[in-house]
Amino acid sequence: MSRRRLLAISLLTAVNVFLASAFCAGAPGATEAVPEPETHFGFRPGADGMLFDYEEMIAYLRILDGASPRLELREAGRSPMGRPIYIAFISSESNIGRLDELKEMNRMLALDTRIPVEKLAVFLDNGPVSLLATLSMHSSEVGPSQSAPLIAWDLATTTDPEKLEWLSDVVFMMVPCHNPDGMDMVVEHYRKYKGTKYEGSSLPGVYHKYVGHDNNRDFVTLSQEDTRAISAIYSRDWFPQVMVEKHQMGSSGVRYFVPPNHDPIAENVDAGIWNWAGVFGSGLIKDMTRDGCAGVAQRYMFDDYWPGSTETCIWKNVIGFLTECASAQVARPVYIEPGELSVHGKGLSEYKKSTNMPDPWDGGWWRLSDIVDFEISSTMSILKTASMHRREILSFRNEICRREVEKGSTMPPFYYILPSESGRQHDMSELAELVDLLALHGVKLFRAGADGVTKGGEIYRKGDFVIPLAQPFRAFIKEVMEAQVYPVRRYTPGGEVIKPYDIASWSLPLHRGVVSLEIMTRETAIESDWVAVDGFGKETTGRPAGATTAVFRAGNNESFKAAFMAMGVGLDVRRFGGGEAEGGSGVETGSFIVSAPEKSAGAFDRLIDALKIAPEFITERGAIESVIGASRKIGIPRIGLIETHQHDMDAGWTRYLFDSYGIPFTAVAPDKLADMKIAGNYDVIIIPDTDRDILMTGKMKRGDEYFSGGYPPEYVKGMEKKGLGNLLAFVDGGGTVISWGRSTALFMGELTIEGGKNGSEYFNLPVSDISDRLAGEGLYCPGSLVRIVLARDHSLTLGMGEEAGVFYRGRPVLRTSTPYFDMDRRVIASFPEKDILLSGYAENMEKCGKSPAMAWIKKGEGRIILFGFNPQFRASTGGCYKLLFNSILMPGTE
Repeated sequence: MSRRRLLAISLLTAVNVFLASAFCAGAPGATEAVPEPETHFGFRPGADGMLFDYEEMIAYLRILDGASPRLELREAGRSPMGRPIYIAFISSESNIGRLDELKEMNRMLALDTRIPVEKLAVFLDNGPVSLLATLSMHSSEVGPSQSAPLIAWDLATTTDPEKLEWLSDVVFMMVPCHNPDGMDMVVEHYRKYKGTKYEGSSLPGVYHKYVGHDNNRDFVTLSQEDTRAISAIYSRDWFPQVMVEKHQMGSSGVRYFVPPNHDPIAENVDAGIWNWAGVFGSGLIKDMTRDGCAGVAQRYMFDDYWPGSTETCIWKNVIGFLTECASAQVARPVYIEPGELSVHGKGLSEYKKSTNMPDPWDGGWWRLSDIVDFEISSTMSILKTASMHRREILSFRNEICRREVEKGSTMPPFYYILPSESGRQHDMSELAELVDLLALHGVKLFRAGADGVTKGGEIYRKGDFVIPLAQPFRAFIKEVMEAQVYPVRRYTPGGEVIKPYDIASWSLPLHRGVVSLEIMTRETAIESDWVAVDGFGKETTGRPAGATTAVFRAGNNESFKAAFMAMGVGLDVRRFGGGEAEGGSGVETGSFIVSAPEKSAGAFDRLIDALKIAPEFITERGAIESVIGASRKIGIPRIGLIETHQHDMDAGWTRYLFDSYGIPFTAVAPDKLADMKIAGNYDVIIIPDTDRDILMTGKMKRGDEYFSGGYPPEYVKGMEKKGLGNLLAFVDGGGTVISWGRSTALFMGELTIEGGKNGSEYFNLPVSDISDRLAGEGLYCPGSLVRIVLARDHSLTLGMGEEAGVFYRGRPVLRTSTPYFDMDRRVIASFPEKDILLSGYAENMEKCGKSPAMAWIKKGEGRIILFGFNPQFRASTGGCYKLLFNSILMPGTE
């Protein structure tokens, strides 16, 4: 850090302390002394080796709330572990006194196309901009949250006329920590190892109840409570005009990223959003450079074509962007040699002075205090820009609302229609989930009032769900309802394609297996009698008197949830096996038959009430006996879920899915397999998408070198050869292993079971992975939805259709072979020969044509079920959940 900058910061701090003391002593509206953060915490936030946890931070903000009329703390929701999530509203005393009035103003600007001219003029003349900032959703990125008390104290106590003007023009809505659970986990871990060689080490596991870093991939699916809380702020409650999410990145590159983003950008988002992000970015790079913050870059690395992050708000007309600061080792300083500084090609090809980084950082010590200072500088710049453009920003918000409604009224598509009958939807429960999710996003929904046929020939029925695009969130609706086509951009004309930063498909209907009709003509007949709804509602109306048996259709995901819940409370659950059953000819093979004696009626009623889709009740005794006679009794197997210590997000998503469906399991670290009597504890072992080397050694491998990932040694352990052999012996003796994605590599090549009845056994399973060869031939799939064809009349495909869309990343590509000895194989799903890509982006996908996408492998008395795709990807692929559930419930004799 330069001496000039250190001197400027020291002088600024001294002036602020003096002015704040004067404020606390006698400023109008001051109720009591406002302690400085350094006085309260015993250290200046950002000091080497020092961190406060979530509760300590909130306690301080509560003090500010009680002491300053410029700050009000309000709860916005709860974290997955039950901690409150707060918004700290910071503004002038006048604005804080009328927050609810401003909330209504924001709502009208965001959603009302017919604000009277006089009222709009009042809003533009007198209304402040609402600026939302969400801090440290990725909890190892501690700097933004550690800066929050300093920013809050400064704004709550300042007498600086310029800042007071900002506060008059802006309501700063600071979420001091987006992920309270993770913040406490990271701080606790740091404190545990502070003063040891492992200070600043990586937290073992995910810094969240379930999903870790992927909480910034959940803003379409909204599966997690914290993402739902944050999304509600801009989708349904406060409707801020501007939003910034604050992150950190690696230590050895640029110091700070500000907008605008690199290409590609989302084509459904209005040009004005991108232009305004550029205005804020221009202010940021100018102001931060002036403040002595070297190494600020823009148009670098981070594209903005995909929704899923907090910036999903831009599809809802919020001027949204992110910042990224270089990291220390949590609160431990790092020294960066000049020769270690590097960049990665998108926007910067060399770490040199350039248009996108006009003032490079030279290297040296990098501390948490530097991050905090950069966060303070960037926050003040964003406030300043919002204040400077207050009237224009407020006007823009209502202009884009009117513009999007006009587009939806004059440009196709005009509607999406979701058929609402089981004969036209394969999975009614996924339809219900989709409709309720759209409502959660603030989308206006209707049900058709009559049958009809569109000008394009699409048939719709009374009660079908209709989503018009003539509404303010048109860009979001179109983005999540259509099939994705990746916006291909190149570094040079005809040159290399700029590859996606993250995934390339997120279509809600396609991912969930829901039929959606895209209507390309304006249909006034639909609009004339449709009825507004706020969600799917519930089909279930309770159990008919005396009914003790219900049939839950195999085609509905919710039926599996009902079955697991019923087994969990001790009800009798059977699975219908097909054949002729008197009175049950309409029962789909694989459906669940749940029976409850009168003494269990309460549990049965609670089960029915928890569901959205009504089962079919059978009351005639002969029909009940016939259906039960054609069914087999099932129970919940003992499940061991392999979860590594290395921020295992896919295992976390699996835990979330299982908890959501009432599936009991035990998380098992890979190193525990070596000495475990697996068969004595588990019937099924599940290994999610995890790198083979991490599973085997606890380390990441790059080329020929292994890396511990910065974890303390007690967490750098894998199953090793002994654990894998023990796992294979478990299968050989009758156990089931379910594996997908990268973890399938465990079962490729020569394998060994040590110490069997006939000594050590060496063998190759009749399956291999040919993805490396195909990648060398040009296969590339960064994460897209692809089509698979399913085997019929197999227990693993019960409840599925003939085809499905699955989320795929281009590996593995399975190939089966003729088995030997006590092995066998069956292809459960395969890629079609052509037309494989359903949504997203892929190159040379036809090279996968006719290859297995899912295989059942027999070894000895047991089986291994291999998925080439992720069957539960980020809780967003409900269209293929049943393949995973069927694998768990597969009879042991198959």
